[in-house]
Amino acid sequence: MKQHKRTIFSVIIILLLLIISCRKPTAPSVPSPEIIWTTTLGGADDDWGFSVHESSDGKYIIAGYTASFGAGYYDVYLIKTHADGETLWTRVYGGGEDDRGFSIQETSDGGFIIAGITRTFGAGSYDFYLIKTDENGNALWEKTFGGTDDDWGFSVIESSDGGYIIVGSTESYGEGERDVYVIKTDVNGDTLWTKTYGGEKDDVGVSIQKTSDSGYIIAGRTTSFGSGYYDVYLIKINDDGDIQWAKTYGGTEYDGGVSVQQTSDGGYIIGGDTESYGEGERDVYLIKIDETGSVLWTKTYGGTEDDGCLSVQETSDGGYIVTGFTTLSNIPTWNSDVYLIKTDANGSALWTETYGGTKFDIGYSVQETSDGGYIIAGATCSEDSNNDVYLIKIKE
Repeated sequence: MKQHKRTIFSVIIILLLLIISCRKPTAPSVPSPEIIWTTTLGGADDDWGFSVHESSDGKYIIAGYTASFGAGYYDVYLIKTHADGETLWTRVYGGGEDDRGFSIQETSDGGFIIAGITRTFGAGSYDFYLIKTDENGNALWEKTFGGTDDDWGFSVIESSDGGYIIVGSTESYGEGERDVYVIKTDVNGDTLWTKTYGGEKDDVGVSIQKTSDSGYIIAGRTTSFGSGYYDVYLIKINDDGDIQWAKTYGGTEYDGGVSVQQTSDGGYIIGGDTESYGEGERDVYLIKIDETGSVLWTKTYGGTEDDGCLSVQETSDGGYIVTGFTTLSNIPTWNSDVYLIKTDANGSALWTETYGGTKFDIGYSVQETSDGGYIIAGATCSEDSNNDVYLIKIKE
């Protein structure tokens, strides 16, 4: 009898051990990031921050546009701040019409390159606007590119030969209503080649980055190809602008790409927004692909209303940092908060944060900083009746 009881007891213990061993391990707790500082920059009218980078001296450089300063309706706005967000200097560029900056990078000579649009200069209604400055923001040269119709420049990088490559959209050239438009220049901003990509409908390039094979990767959106109203459009080109491959991603509704980067494994991460998938009217859309464009995984993030990604970057731990906007239920979509998402290498959210007040707040650009934190640039009108550049520094 005792032996029988011992046998039953042993079986129970084994079953309990099996149950415990089969339980899914609890994910380690990941602390939310700490706000180090926030600041708003600008004047009495609307001011927007679209692109931010930590410069080689540990300070921050922000490009956008301003109605508070300058000569025109909007002018390109360049701000250099100290590491604590205090303004070091500001510059404006443009003329009497509408001029805006969307993208900035520090260049190998310590200066900066800015891409955007101009209605003041050039041949068309809007033209690509490229501005090269020294380390103090003084313009060394300015160039415009485009034809008689609208041509918008959204993203610029320095190429390995010291020149520049810009991506955007064109209504002046190409086959469709709009086409992806890429311009390669030399170090002085003189055109080396131009290319258009797309079909008979609407195709836009929003983000361009260098790849490890000396080519480039472009992300945007297309109605010429794919399965939906708009699809994410990804184009891989070589150094001469020839297409190596092109892919579309998405469903039957609107899906668009706004940010792309080659990842440490040789593949790519694409950030955008989707109405085809997810829980809300629009959700943040993250797509991880291999070096040939084949999908490894996709993720959506957000709630029941509009949420979108405007910038994604791989982080030093192999995960990703995403910023954009989120809206809450029962609040009009023009009222939003900055949306920040940190994921692991598989796209699983480690934490999400929102920043802002009761009105409009949005994050356009995020970068990991040398201290392991993050810098976010965007716009806010929660503290004022007009938009100001919104800068947020956080650290995990």
